[in-house]
Amino acid sequence: MAASTNSPATEGAFTLTRVFNTPRDVVWQAWTEPERLKHWWGPKGFRWVQATLDLRPGGLFHYCMRSADGREMWGKFRYHEIMAPERLVFVVSFSDEQGGTTRHPMSATWPLEVMNTLTLSELRGRTTLTLMGIPHNASEEERHTFRKGHLGMQQGFKGTLDQLEEYLGRARA
Repeated sequence: MAASTNSPATEGAFTLTRVFNTPRDVVWQAWTEPERLKHWWGPKGFRWVQATLDLRPGGLFHYCMRSADGREMWGKFRYHEIMAPERLVFVVSFSDEQGGTTRHPMSATWPLEVMNTLTLSELRGRTTLTLMGIPHNASEEERHTFRKGHLGMQQGFKGTLDQLEEYLGRARA
């Protein structure tokens, strides 16, 4: 029997990797500066409405987006670790306008919080982005819902990272 590569801390983790033909410092800026984030962050079909960003441990990125049919969606990142330009650790949650934590608008059993670790490494001017997310302070039911949602998260992040790639292409031009 093969040994599991997951530790108890990462079991059920969602991980994705993407390579960008862009230097790491530029990708880092795209993740940490609101004037850049507004051009790409969020699901396809949503428009950036507003955001505040306090990039420090304990700081908050709190944002609002609007869907094509006019629905507003609030979210937030609470930063835990910042090691420019290579690593961000942050807890992601759905939110209300005041910054309170709310449930996923379409899933009563989605984890309230997901701990994300974003790492950026550079080789010859190309940046490899790795994002790993694990439920944080979650029940077994929430962890199960998260594991079942990996395919949907792959598809959603593909769209978001496609938008990042398009933005980076425009920023280089």
